Amino acid sequence: MKALPSQVTLVEVGPRDGLQNEAQPVSTEHKLGLIERLHEAGCREIEVTSFVSPKWVPQMADAADVMQGLQRRSGVRYSVLTPNLKGLEAALRQQPHEVVVFGAATEAFSQRNINCSIAESIERFAPVVAAAHEAGVKVRGAISCALGCPYQGEVSADEVERVVRLMKDIGVDHCGVADTIGTGTPRAAQAALERALKHYPLAEVSGHFHDTYGQALANILACLELGIATFDTSIAGLGGCPYAKGATGNVATEDVVFMLHGMGIATGLNLDRLVDAGAWISGVLGRPPVSRVARALLAKRGVAAPVAAA
Repeated sequence: MKALPSQVTLVEVGPRDGLQNEAQPVSTEHKLGLIERLHEAGCREIEVTSFVSPKWVPQMADAADVMQGLQRRSGVRYSVLTPNLKGLEAALRQQPHEVVVFGAATEAFSQRNINCSIAESIERFAPVVAAAHEAGVKVRGAISCALGCPYQGEVSADEVERVVRLMKDIGVDHCGVADTIGTGTPRAAQAALERALKHYPLAEVSGHFHDTYGQALANILACLELGIATFDTSIAGLGGCPYAKGATGNVATEDVVFMLHGMGIATGLNLDRLVDAGAWISGVLGRPPVSRVARALLAKRGVAAPVAAA
């Protein structure tokens, strides 16, 4: 076990991964309002939006408007999801610092979701990676369903490593390992991340954990023990799990920050401001934050999350 990191980078994915599955439309104004509040909380890595077909993800139809409306802050890196060349071309016009591509760890998930094999998906990503690099933009790869698949069930570390290798082969700069359905547990999380570390340096490996089964914080702690110091989190726990109805999705930024600060690990984030941001966007959506820390601190303040018109 390595010494725990003294500082951790949290990539805030609420504006993209958190909001993309919301059934009710979230206005561009409210998305920009959330990002501004994340700025105020100290967020320096923000996944802003996704350049995908509005037919498949209508919530992200305003991707260009969101990017154009950003009040960019010095020292903040803005990333966007780009699943294909068309999406990348649209994204590059908005000057993101990083683009993200997603590949599945299982053939079953790849076939059910994008109608192609893992190998075929990598072939699709290869020109995206090349074009991004030509434009001087970093590429982050994420391996979905790395700790469990809704169709296959358990996923082996060998299956994860296969996709890690494929992403490395096409030049992906950073490897994120994602527990998409939230069924992973700490030893499995370590096993999957260790496979990524065989092919990528420590600074270019990250974890993305969903809290569907309440394992996200334990999994993050397990990865900290490997020296991993970058994790995706979502303000207010935005982002449900589409494969487990009514279940929570992304681990809440507030909960992770509370744990890390309690361990003496720096994040550069202001917890009270994060709670404010999470309460505000939850109010926009008409529900309380999923974050347990946010609920506890709001109760301590004697206030409830405001409900705003969406």
